Amino acid sequence: MNDITAAINKNLQELSERIFNLRKNIVLIFAFNGTGKTRLSVEYKNFTKQRNGDTHAGVYYNAYSEDLFVWDNDVENTGDGMKLNMIPSSLNQYHSSIDENNVREKLSVYKPKFDFKFKLFDDSSKGIESITFYSRPGNEIEDENPIKISRGEERIFVWCFFLALFDVQGWTGQKNSHFFIDDPVSSLDEHNIFVIASTVLDLIDQHYEQRKIIITTHHVGFFSILADWLGKGEKADGYKKKIQYYILKNDNASLQLLNRNQDVFMYHLELLQVLQDAINENKLYAYHFALLRQVLENISSFLGVGRISYVFEQIGIDDTDTVARIVNILSHKTVFRYEMKELVPDNVELFIDIFDKIQKKYNFVIHGGARNE
Repeated sequence: MNDITAAINKNLQELSERIFNLRKNIVLIFAFNGTGKTRLSVEYKNFTKQRNGDTHAGVYYNAYSEDLFVWDNDVENTGDGMKLNMIPSSLNQYHSSIDENNVREKLSVYKPKFDFKFKLFDDSSKGIESITFYSRPGNEIEDENPIKISRGEERIFVWCFFLALFDVQGWTGQKNSHFFIDDPVSSLDEHNIFVIASTVLDLIDQHYEQRKIIITTHHVGFFSILADWLGKGEKADGYKKKIQYYILKNDNASLQLLNRNQDVFMYHLELLQVLQDAINENKLYAYHFALLRQVLENISSFLGVGRISYVFEQIGIDDTDTVARIVNILSHKTVFRYEMKELVPDNVELFIDIFDKIQKKYNFVIHGGARNE
């Protein structure tokens, strides 16, 4: 082990100990890709395992979780249909406790276009051997031939599989110190990222009083939505004393956990950039209103008022109370689950009008380029 690797490992141990000793049960960490989120999750596992008699103290979802699922594409030579094999791991002993219908229920909010079936080993105590997917009844293609789902659909399925696994008391009941969820939104489209945010919030709500829940992400919108719901949502009063927000930053090969309220992250500019890109690409969806509302709240807080209708007055929006109500409705968690992701033309027009007037009034410096008409 060279000196740089040893220094990074020591650094990760120190950060793990800091999170472990933190008297907060909800820890939300933003970091750009390549900063060290996954390494932190691995080191936290090692750190807590060492303190727990060399046994796992908590449960994890990260890139290694996704690596347990591997497609068997060699249909011609094996004689079997297309299937997703499961690499044996320590989790196999809990597979027999997973209810297929529980996975389907967790998948339902994503409106999947496929169904699936588990194939257990002959000795069911060894768990699931593979998973086969089929077209859902009601689609144009209806047959019993196995299909290969897309990469995004696979990620969603794996996430829902682990949500169902989290419900297995034999696993989470024994390893009950913490959940560590590392970037569950990679390779997903924007709408599904925010549906996952709502399922993460449900997981937090169910478990945060009993164990520490650590969530890392590279996605500013995912981080922003969770921070907004936790800090200002319907149950914010219950969460507010139990939350810690961090920015994970790599500074000359040294990782640092910096409080979000330190001036290390021009948060509103990142959000404005996301919104400008969505406008330029003609890809405005319902959840963008939640991001827009956070920009408005940041501005109102800076102005010392604390209500977005005042910002509407300042930027020249008519009927401020009605517009504020529309923005609040479209920012609600249930919109991401049950409403169509596409905005109706009137709401697109309203969104762009608000955004343009914010920029005209405050002239924030972002680099969105020319808009596509």
